[in-house]
Amino acid sequence: MKSRLIASLALGAAVVLGTTGCNMLAPQATTIQYSASDGVNVPDSGPLKVRNALIIANEDGTLGNLVAAVVNSTEDDLTLNVSIDGQAQKLEVGANSSVSLGVDSAAMLFDDVGKPGADVDVSFQSGEGEGVRISVPILDGTLPYYTQFVPTPAATATPAS
Repeated sequence: MKSRLIASLALGAAVVLGTTGCNMLAPQATTIQYSASDGVNVPDSGPLKVRNALIIANEDGTLGNLVAAVVNSTEDDLTLNVSIDGQAQKLEVGANSSVSLGVDSAAMLFDDVGKPGADVDVSFQSGEGEGVRISVPILDGTLPYYTQFVPTPAATATPAS
């Protein structure tokens, strides 16, 4: 009788361990952080937080518009330094405010970013932070909500004959 009890307890323990053992060995997908949008969240690049960064480029990739949300939760006005392939630009962000980069007066345009569908390495740095270089996706205006962000080259004057 005791051997039956011991055998059933051992079998029960083996079933419980076998069905829950995967959680001990495999990482849980819900604990892995990722960017749940078309853009990428930039890891800490200083006190400014850059969220959902992506580039909307024209069809041939000769001009790209960096689109992102930049959040300053500090008491100081700060500058975000952004560079792509040697092209550097700055964005001033007021204390306790955010900027929707790529919209209206906060447009940040870069030349020769690459064709839509590719990625480009972009460097972000603010405050005393060391800065971060991250691969940012390049999209186009195929999706209706991105058409307003597609940059158009500035018109050049044609010489009169």
